[in-house]
Amino acid sequence: MLNLSKQKIIHKAGKRKTAIAKATLKKGSGKIRINHKLLELHQPEMYRLKIQEPLILADKIADEVDINVIVKGGGAMSQAESARLAIGRCLAEYSPKLKSVLLEYDRQLLVADVRYKETHKPNTHGHARSKKQKSYR
Repeated sequence: MLNLSKQKIIHKAGKRKTAIAKATLKKGSGKIRINHKLLELHQPEMYRLKIQEPLILADKIADEVDINVIVKGGGAMSQAESARLAIGRCLAEYSPKLKSVLLEYDRQLLVADVRYKETHKPNTHGHARSKKQKSYR
């Protein structure tokens, strides 16, 4: 019978706009999965490279853990950035020495970007902010 209580499992989440990524890290052989697909098969390449940044900085630590990420909502870039944030947070908790390396490289690997699309306002003809100019003179 396996004793799962000794195995260190870390759950972390990352958000970007409306995309939410939930990452699970556990001891393993270095397999990274995004929505049940291996990271190497993730397309387009630019998004894959964005997700790999914390893994490249982690170096040998990334080879000894398996990470599963489930991403929902938002666009492709927002999903990549939220997955990157979730992976960075997992790695930082797994290896506290790595936290300073990640922060030095890019703060967005551990701290969420809270910017969000502004909601539609009434009587603005389809725009969020702008209103018709008025002249009283």
